[in-house]
Amino acid sequence: MPAAPASPLSPYRDITRAEWAQLAQGMPQPLTEPELVQLRGLGDRMDLTEVREVYLPLSRLLSLYAASTKRLGADTAAFLNEPDVTTPFVIAVAGSVAVGKSTVARLLRELVSRWSDTPRVELVTTDGFLYPNAELERRGLMDRKGFPESYDRRALIEFLTEVKSGAEEVRAPFYSHMRYDIVPDAHVVVRRPDVVIVEGLNVLQPPPSPHEVAVSDLFDFSVFVDADTRNIEKWYVDRFLELRKGAFSNPHSYFNVFAHLTDAEAEQAALGYWNDINMPNLVENVLPTKHRASLILRKGPGHSVERVSLRKL
Repeated sequence: MPAAPASPLSPYRDITRAEWAQLAQGMPQPLTEPELVQLRGLGDRMDLTEVREVYLPLSRLLSLYAASTKRLGADTAAFLNEPDVTTPFVIAVAGSVAVGKSTVARLLRELVSRWSDTPRVELVTTDGFLYPNAELERRGLMDRKGFPESYDRRALIEFLTEVKSGAEEVRAPFYSHMRYDIVPDAHVVVRRPDVVIVEGLNVLQPPPSPHEVAVSDLFDFSVFVDADTRNIEKWYVDRFLELRKGAFSNPHSYFNVFAHLTDAEAEQAALGYWNDINMPNLVENVLPTKHRASLILRKGPGHSVERVSLRKL
């Protein structure tokens, strides 16, 4: 009988959900149902089983990476006869609109902070580094909000450089989803935590030219939340319909104009935004960065993670 063909080489360990869930054995469940409800995004069906089987082991892995990097920093400082200056371990969370990356980022902030070696964790979203709407209008980019060119890349790199340089306090701009714009004079303040999580669409983009620094050069670990494009489209439309009944109904919301649409009209509006903006951005910019990630979470149709791919060291 001829030998079976060799498995293709890969820089990743491909791990099934069942195999990954085994890693949670012996770990206590750190969250209650009310806490999870507060963390879960609109339309996300994450439950405590998903937390225990997927995100609890991931949070432990991240805390181990952070602690190992801290030890390596101390050893390097000792080798160089310099004082040990610990800087935050920076984790990126990337993925499409509506794939659930914001929930993943919030959940990891909560879980990682509960491990004794990484008690102080901060979360920053790259929405704060979008150009203000007035600037996007001036540049003709309002219809490309979320594309790489709509972000102040230099400001984001300067922010992360200060974080990785060990600055005592670093400020990031604050973005309001209600206003759909940057809020002047409002900031997110980061004061030398153990871990900083940076969540956003295009955080794993390569640099615009070989002579420039990539944002991803300043990450210690990165997570990409992945799913079939058809599933993401459905989740996007479902979320839009839910927002129409909730946040969009607020008279101060930028999207209040959608509050009084019928279901059919709202679905058509959502599909228009998906097909004209979010789908092209996903295909052209977000998906090509997937294999730059340290770890890929692959979701199935029900929003539940089915496979984990971890980059080999």
